[in-house]
Amino acid sequence: MRRDRVVRLLTGLTALCTLSVAVPGWAAQPKARNTVVLSVSCPSAGNCAAGGYYTDGSHRNQAFVASERNGHWGDAVRLPGSARLNAGGNAQVLSLSCPSAGNCAAGGYYTDGATHNQMFVASERNGHWGNAIEVPGSAGLNPHAKAWVYSVSCPSAGNCAAGGYYTDSSYDIEAFVVNERNGRWGTLIEVPGSAALNAGANGVVHSVSCPSAGNCAAGGEYADSSARFQAFVATERNGRWGKALKVPGTAALNAGGVASVNWVSCPSAGNCTAGGYYTDHAFRNQAFVASERNGRWGNAIKVPGTASLDAGGNAQVFSVSCPSRGTCAAVGYYTDRSQGIQAFVASERNGRWRTAFEVPGLAALNAGGDAQVLSVACPTAGTCAAVGYYTDGSHRVQAFVSSERNGRWRTAFEVPGLAALNTGGNAEAFSVSCPTAGNCAAVGYYTDRSSRSQALVVTERNGRWGNAIKVP
Repeated sequence: MRRDRVVRLLTGLTALCTLSVAVPGWAAQPKARNTVVLSVSCPSAGNCAAGGYYTDGSHRNQAFVASERNGHWGDAVRLPGSARLNAGGNAQVLSLSCPSAGNCAAGGYYTDGATHNQMFVASERNGHWGNAIEVPGSAGLNPHAKAWVYSVSCPSAGNCAAGGYYTDSSYDIEAFVVNERNGRWGTLIEVPGSAALNAGANGVVHSVSCPSAGNCAAGGEYADSSARFQAFVATERNGRWGKALKVPGTAALNAGGVASVNWVSCPSAGNCTAGGYYTDHAFRNQAFVASERNGRWGNAIKVPGTASLDAGGNAQVFSVSCPSRGTCAAVGYYTDRSQGIQAFVASERNGRWRTAFEVPGLAALNAGGDAQVLSVACPTAGTCAAVGYYTDGSHRVQAFVSSERNGRWRTAFEVPGLAALNTGGNAEAFSVSCPTAGNCAAVGYYTDRSSRSQALVVTERNGRWGNAIKVP
């Protein structure tokens, strides 16, 4: 999967009471220009954290974080410690996870004084962000300085896992994981077993999910000895990472030789679902899901119903959310017979995947023929929120939200109030987090009349999405 798209998808995110607004605090950032929220995490209603990047007056990208406490968003601040690391002027928070209010972890990348990409992690404790640090051990493994943290997951305060990639001394791209234990980040390791799989030297962890401390799953891609990209998963049990394995069943599916896990969701230890894509014998991208039950991964399957939807031959699962074992939602996109890009959702109930369908209401909104669901969050079975973007009849990109209630997906709609903000005609919602049913936060960006990107947050309270407003 192209890394520029991963950044856009896995980097993203959002919120403010019942309003969608530009993130507070930019007035305090001297001559702040473009701002984008890439990730959001909400452990409870009205308590969230968001991260992303802004462009300062010297045209340097800086990593930022912002926190919501009891329904009130504080000012966005540059991530502590990132100024010292980011001598090359390009830093972003790509992923953020908060197991409880005021306790979070963030990961991403920065450029050092030699303009090499390096990866960082940072932790918040009791409402106070500590300094961002280079991922321990990465300096020795990453001599060619191309490395990112793509995904972070924290089941409890001070206990997290992160994954991504680094470039070794042979210029090989390797997948890694790193764990935080009791508030201390350990040394990263190459995903066990991936060296044997990754003969083509292009391994990446795209997603990590940890339901409890020391119990996680990671998914991504590697290149085999024939330079064919394969999807993999790896599982951690009681603090020890097992060997990576090709997603079962993808050998038969992936005739075209390009496959990847884009997202992993684990509601409990040993019970996970992964989603992504593979290419069939006609070199058409197909969306797949695969499930782990009681510690054993079953065969990947094409998402039911996508065969009839995907007449254009290009479908992927971008995001998966599973509130309990055997109960999940998967979202992504497909291309129709006119080569238009359409957004889909699919649900799993009692361990069985149902037929995927186009997000209700998007057909009317997506007159420009380009829509995708980028993120989904499901706090309980049959209750979810999904966000993404569509292109209207004037070919302006708009952000949307859609909600599932009692097992039924409602009609998608433009983020309320966004029409007044998005005068530049380009807006997307990247990520959504829902701690309880009907209480969610979503994040992304919109462009103002000067075509500058502005950070966007929108919040749902008690089942009602608030209106977007332009910050006074």
